[in-house]
Amino acid sequence: MQAEMQHVHVSNVDEAVEQPSQAQAVQRVYSQFEKPTGLRGRVAGWRMAQRRSNRERNVWAVSLLELQPTDRVLEIGFGPGLAIALMSEVVTGGHVVGIDHSEMMLQQAKKRNASAIEQGRVQLLLASASELPAGHGQYDKCLMVNVFHCWDKPDEVLRRVQWQMNPGGKVVIAFQPSVQGPTGEDTLKAGHTILERVKVAGFSKAHLEIKSMAPDSVACVVGMKE
Repeated sequence: MQAEMQHVHVSNVDEAVEQPSQAQAVQRVYSQFEKPTGLRGRVAGWRMAQRRSNRERNVWAVSLLELQPTDRVLEIGFGPGLAIALMSEVVTGGHVVGIDHSEMMLQQAKKRNASAIEQGRVQLLLASASELPAGHGQYDKCLMVNVFHCWDKPDEVLRRVQWQMNPGGKVVIAFQPSVQGPTGEDTLKAGHTILERVKVAGFSKAHLEIKSMAPDSVACVVGMKE
């Protein structure tokens, strides 16, 4: 697909080089939500924590896990720690582990979940999805919210997650297309793509749920390891 040409009227070549395109500006914004860093990253984390749509998305995704008090839970890409806080309220006798590749998000999530961390019920680590520690049968539930598109090798991550899940373990992957003005068709198509990959990774019992939320609908793939 050829990139759309953007015509910019400037007085000289240097000015043309310095003036960022709209696409570049949008990409910089999206990059801060994928891996927040610096001042812009701090603002991005604050927005993720405060936006009503983000809270609603996390509440819905967590509800699909059907958590039990003694569950061992993993979240990949915990961001500012909203879902970690929700899960630790239910998982009072188990353990909640989260990994994220952003130092900024680690700081914010630790602050938000300080009490549960101090009690030993929550552990937050600085790591990427590709750095999941090798192990078998460590978790009962796994949550991923708007991180699937950030991975270079999503199928490899899913296989590793499947290996770490106990029999009967459940994975929930919530996703909104990272495009400007996504349609319901975009969400449905992305959801089905993730669904097929989840099945191939070994979660044979898997289905797709779509929920209408402002400003865009959300896809959730729910998979179970037999």
